[in-house]
Amino acid sequence: MYYSDYKDTICALSTPAGVGGIAVVRVSGQDSISIVDKIFVPHEKGKILNSQPARTVVYGYIYQNHEVLDDVLATVFRAPHSFTGEETVELSCHGSIYVQQQLLQLLILNGARQAHAGEFTQRAFLNGKMDLSQAEAVAEVIASQSASMHRMAINQMRGGFSAELSQLRTQLLDFTSLIELELDFSEEDVSFADRTQMLSLAEKIYLKIAGLTDSFSVGNVLKNGIPVALVGETNVGKSTLLNLLLNEEKSIVSEIHGTTRDSIEDIVNIQGITFRFIDTAGIRHTTDTIENLGIERTYRQIEKASIVLWLVDGTKVSAHIEWLTEKILKRASGKKIILIFNKIDKLSEEEIDILKSLFEPFNCETIQISAKHRLNIETLQNALLQSAGIPQLSENDVIISNVRHYEALKNALSAIHKVIEGLKSGISSDFLSQDIRECIHYLGEITGEITTDEMLGNIFSKFCIGK
Repeated sequence: MYYSDYKDTICALSTPAGVGGIAVVRVSGQDSISIVDKIFVPHEKGKILNSQPARTVVYGYIYQNHEVLDDVLATVFRAPHSFTGEETVELSCHGSIYVQQQLLQLLILNGARQAHAGEFTQRAFLNGKMDLSQAEAVAEVIASQSASMHRMAINQMRGGFSAELSQLRTQLLDFTSLIELELDFSEEDVSFADRTQMLSLAEKIYLKIAGLTDSFSVGNVLKNGIPVALVGETNVGKSTLLNLLLNEEKSIVSEIHGTTRDSIEDIVNIQGITFRFIDTAGIRHTTDTIENLGIERTYRQIEKASIVLWLVDGTKVSAHIEWLTEKILKRASGKKIILIFNKIDKLSEEEIDILKSLFEPFNCETIQISAKHRLNIETLQNALLQSAGIPQLSENDVIISNVRHYEALKNALSAIHKVIEGLKSGISSDFLSQDIRECIHYLGEITGEITTDEMLGNIFSKFCIGK
């Protein structure tokens, strides 16, 4: 839902719910300072909040029914120099659930209301503190689970993406202004725009938008993690390896065949890149109906994965190599496959060489490990990083990870392509102007120059309440 009336004073817990050392309650709106003053008594007499300058921290007490509820620090922000652009107070209290609840109730009783999901950031957008893509980046920063994802979100929140879009829109607006000026003088047959220069500019804009659109493949991986399927026969050490990579007992490890009957998934951060590891049911011939369902899911996970780790027990090579190879390789077409020989601590050099020769026809990268003894795990991690193919990002790189932005960029790319084709074919100025305006429209959707209530409601409803 979109909350167009933002004159109310709102309040919410801005730190995670639950018990902690401290909690922060944020109050924002034109009456925020006067509402807090009703329940706040400063430790130093005369230091009421309404008389304090911006960015002042005052120590004092929150009173409830003439009794002290808690001692707090009240930080005062004056409009427009606050996150929301409004008068704001942040109350740092003790992290008791009871104190948090009572403090919020006191604020509501004295004129504030509970904030809706994302309403603080929505107000920051509506008050011009940030554009829509920067507002969305706030949620991305909060959700970031890796260095690369955090760097990508921070760059967007600081306006890196917005600056790129602003430059593109300015060029397009200049472009269409000349075209539309020609339309005003159409009867005089006056030409204001050099079509050759326009074509060159349109092609440059096309390449820029195409580059941003293409970056989504990297951004999506950085945001959601690279899916890695652990596959192989039963009892080859898949669960042991997953537990080792996760550094916890996530999967059941047993000598009994067919222990893992479903896909078990978790994320691992390796040098700032997130990988989503999926431990799958071991592939084998079985009459067990439930186990067969798990094996079918294994096949589906292979098809979904970007990287397939194929584990082989080096101590007892299966008699079903050809059958197993067919099952795995036909579903892993076009994917990176790393063949892992496990339990090499039990093998001689000669046995390892024989093992390699057996799998040589499959032309897969091979790594020898011992999951039990943590042997060559760093080599495997480096192979994963190399297979991921993620470029080294700097703080100035603009990478797209938001599906809404991606869809808008694709539409803008289609529109600028029509402009290029129109310039080449000598299309009339009115149609040319229409295509340029269409491209400007889609770029404006990203930053919020073009919005609808439905769009804003959908975006901000996904935020946490305190943000």
